[in-house]
Parts: sequence; structure tokens; C-alpha cells
Amino acid sequence: MNGLILTSLALPLLGFILIFLSDHNEQRIARISFWCTHAMGLSLVGLLLTWANAGFPNHEYPWFTLYETSDYRFPILFYLDKVGAVYLFCIWAIFSIIVKYCRVYLHREEGYQRFFMTIFSFVFGLNIVILSGSIDILFAGWEIVGISSFLLIAFYRHRVQPIRNALRAYTIYRFCDIGLLLGAWLCHLLFHENQRFSQFAELFSNPTVPPADYAALLLISILILIAAMGKSAQFPFCFWLPRAMEGPTPSSAIFYGALSVHLGVFLLLRTLPIWSYYYLPRFIMLTIGLLTVIVASISEKTQSNIKGQIAYASITQVGFMFMELALGLEYLVLVHFFGNAFLRCYQLLVSPSIVVHLLRVESATDADFNITKSSIFESLPASLRNILPEVLQNTLYVFSLQEGHLEMLVRGALWSPLKRLGSNINRRSITIKLLYGIACLAMVEALLMSFGLDQDYVALPLSMLMVLSSLSAFSEKRNPYKVWNAIGISAILSGVAVCFLNPDAWADIIVFASGIIPAWVLGIIVLSKLLKNIAFADSPFTYRAFAETQPTLSVLLFISFLGLVGFPISPAFLGEDLLLSDASDFGPWFALPLTMTFVINGIAAARVFLRLCMGRPTELSDSPR
Repeated sequence: MNGLILTSLALPLLGFILIFLSDHNEQRIARISFWCTHAMGLSLVGLLLTWANAGFPNHEYPWFTLYETSDYRFPILFYLDKVGAVYLFCIWAIFSIIVKYCRVYLHREEGYQRFFMTIFSFVFGLNIVILSGSIDILFAGWEIVGISSFLLIAFYRHRVQPIRNALRAYTIYRFCDIGLLLGAWLCHLLFHENQRFSQFAELFSNPTVPPADYAALLLISILILIAAMGKSAQFPFCFWLPRAMEGPTPSSAIFYGALSVHLGVFLLLRTLPIWSYYYLPRFIMLTIGLLTVIVASISEKTQSNIKGQIAYASITQVGFMFMELALGLEYLVLVHFFGNAFLRCYQLLVSPSIVVHLLRVESATDADFNITKSSIFESLPASLRNILPEVLQNTLYVFSLQEGHLEMLVRGALWSPLKRLGSNINRRSITIKLLYGIACLAMVEALLMSFGLDQDYVALPLSMLMVLSSLSAFSEKRNPYKVWNAIGISAILSGVAVCFLNPDAWADIIVFASGIIPAWVLGIIVLSKLLKNIAFADSPFTYRAFAETQPTLSVLLFISFLGLVGFPISPAFLGEDLLLSDASDFGPWFALPLTMTFVINGIAAARVFLRLCMGRPTELSDSPR
């Protein structure tokens, strides 16, 4: 069984590598995708049959230990139970359908190779999420799925709107990563070595003796819920999913109709013992699901395209799943997920054919053919419509057109304050910034000497400078060098701050720096080559389409971006977990600014990559901001 688990994980990665080496040959890519998909299917079917023959056990497989110190351990372990089995079978079935569909659907498409590489990386990340044995491993797959979504939404990179929507979706992903990162950190702080999914049920088996106090468990539950809300597009993050449909129809089917949108539900199923221990998290989840159902079902009625309607329909069903989980109907949720995933996949795949058919009917009848209803209440019974005042109908109609103003609400509550603060920082000269930093450190040193405090209090102003540097990168709109340097400086400050918190953590800091510094230097070198003839003093930070004009340098910039955001291919991924672990032991207050820095830096680096590498080559001088 253990060998089949590794094979199921390795085959999508092998398909990605082989497609990368296929040199844009469509026939070769089609053959590779065909054989890798069938081999993965045989491996998964064999795994599930072996698991069933063993009596459907909760099987845990610790493969090896990636990194270990006296008080820290990062094991690579996998876990299979009934929930994972349902998700694995659904993944393989839908993925095989999508691959067969795309081999013809994307024929002669310019990004044929790029598309197949991305969906194979997506399935690789998805298998890691489903088979993960701990939150740390789950987060690695979570990041791979997020980057794959980011690339597929921006697949049609010549158009501005897909690029903007890719950044919008990635921004929501990264913000909700705060919940997952802090949730993993709190689990390490409270449960110590008992962080495996297989151990959660045992930790909470005694209802009279909880493993932590009420406030701590409530905080972990809320953090996990935030991560699930963002990934599954639940209230108030409903708005990003319909915009993610800018990618090719098959990617919309596998990502946002069938699989990716249900990962939040999977996270809640995996962490069920934590958030279900008390009733308040259940009530919060029930409320979020109910609000999602109301907003999404109303907004669906005024969507001008079929993919948008299907997106809101899928969001509505996931809202029902949140409500079912809150009511303790876990097995019903699995059945609901299975049916909704296949239905939305089918609807999205046939939607182009339906539109073409209706247009042909309209042409044949030589008359207007209204595909959509003129009122959001036309589908309701006449008796119900008659009791609703016209004012209320019009109000709800406008509300649905604006999609509840949720995007404006989230932007105003989260991003606008951060951008304003970062803009104020960027308006100051470099001299003022250096003097401010030196003054902060000198003030803290004077206080330490006056009151005889420990040196770890120096980490406080360093953490402030770290966050301010990240905000400066987040708000910079003109100069990519400033963004990259601000990200690198904030990362270095985080390592220095941890060094003051725990002088014995130098080995952990080296691991973190071994991923961040090479990525930072590589990015600066690539930017100097890409932008050597471009001045940013007077020109805006625009779309420059280097992915087509300078493909090799664009790939290197993408690798640098992945290193800076702590992607699982970089030692910085392990380093981030090490820094958070040091914070849990020596400065718990440091976890929040450190997590915010990781998240904000990722968003800022993604914007640089999109702005420089996407767009039309003919619009280098006058592309929109």
C-alpha cells in the first residue's frame, strides 16, 4: 500500500516533467498525458482496492524525516481514510475526463504545452493535499494548487482581464493562507508532537478533558475556517470564483467547478475534531454557509454568462456543505461533494456546446431568443412573486447585479488600509527610512539598558520594520527593483528578528536564508537583464509581455518568485515553518507579523511577475495600468 501511495503521487509529477521536455510537440504531449493519466488511474485503483481488502483502515505512512533538531521535526507522512478515498477516486475520474477532452479541445492552441503542464502540477498538488498526514504537508500541496490556479486563470495572457483576475484570486488565496499558517503554528504550540491527522481524534476523545483551553481551540477553529472560506469561495469571498472562469473551459471544470472549490470542505473534514469540539465554531460555520447560499443564489440569477452562473451554483452547493458539516452530517457531505463535482464538471464542459446550439436555434428562427430570464424572480412560483413588493424586487435585482458589494467590502477592509500605509512609506526618502530604523533600534536598546530587559525585545522594532518593508513592496506600482528589494529586506529582517528571539536558532535561519537569498539575487539579476533599457522614473509599471519576448528570463523570474514566496521547491518553505516554530517557543507575539510578511510578500512578488511577463508584445509602450 505504501508503494502505491508514492506511485500515485509520483506519476503526475512525472507527467509534468515529461511534458516540459516534450518541445511543444502536440502528439507527444497527448501521448504522455494519456499514458500518465491511465497509469495514475491504475495506481489509484490498486491503492483503493488494497486499502479496501485490508478492511478500510485509517492508514498512516511515515516516509522519512525531512529535517529534525532537538525540539523540531518535519516528517513526510501520508494518511488515507474514507474521506481521502472518496476524494482520490473523484480526482482521478474527473482528471482523466478533462485530459481526454483537452487533447482535442485545445488542438493548435498556442499554450497547449503550458496548459497540460499546469493541470498535471495541479493534480500533483491535489494528491498531496488529499494524502497529507499533517497540516504542514497539506500546506505544501495547498500552495501547489494555488500557483496552478494562478497560472491557469491567466492562461490567456494577452488579455488584461484574465491577468487581473488571476492576481485577484491569488490575493484571496494568500490572505487565507494566514489562517492555515497560524493554525499550523497554534497546533504546534498546543499539541506539540501530536499534530498528525490520525492523532486529532485521540486528542479530543475525552469530552471532559480538552487538549487546550476554550479560547485557544476557538482561535484555531476560526483560523481553519478562514482558510476554508477563501479556498471554497464562501462568504465574504464569493466574488473571486466567477472571475476565475477567465481560464479555458476545461480548467474551469476541473478547478472551480469540481475539485479545487471543494478543498475548503476537505480541510474542515480533516480538522473535524478541532472545530467540532465546541458549539460556537459550528454556529459560525452554519451562519457562513447560510449567508453564502443566500448571496450566491441571488447573484447567480443576473450573471450574463453560463460559466458565471455555474460558478455561483457551485458556490451555493458548497455553502450547503458548510451547513451540513456544522450540523454533523459528515457522510452526507461526502455524497454531496461527489455529486456536485461531477455535475459541475459536466455542465462546464458542455456549456460551449449549449451556447452554440442556442445561437443556431436563434439564427434558424430569425428572431431574438432570450437565453436568460429578465427578472431574478421569474423562476419562482407566481404566488410567491405576487407577494413581493416591486421595490424589494428591484432592490434585490440591483444587489445581485453588484454581487452584494462583497469585493468592495473585502478591498476596503483588507487591502486599501495596507496600500495607504505602504504608499505613505514609499513617499519618504531612503534616508528618512534608514534614520527611522536606526532611531527605533537605538530607542529599544536604551530601554533595554535602562530596565535590564532581555535582548529578545530587539525583535519588536525589527518585526515592525519587517512589516513596513513588506507594505512598501505591496504598494509600489512603478519600480520592480524596489518591490524585489523590499521583499528581500523584509525576509532578512525576519531572520535577524528570530536570531534576537533565540540566538540558538542560527541553523534554522541558515535554512531559511538558503532559499530566500538565492531567489532574491536571481530576481535582481533577471530584472536587470529584462529592464536594462527601461527607465521607471516617468513610466508606469505596465504589462510588458516578456513571457513571449524573453521566455527563458521569464521562467527564471518565475522561479525566483517561487523562492521568495516560500514555495515547496525551495528551502524557504521549510525555513518559514522553522521561524514560526521558533516564534512559538520564544516570542508568540512574533507569529502574526511574520505570517503577514510571508503573505504580503507573496502578493507583491506575484504582481511583479504578472506585470512584466504577461500582456501583448505589441503593447509594450501603451498597455494599461
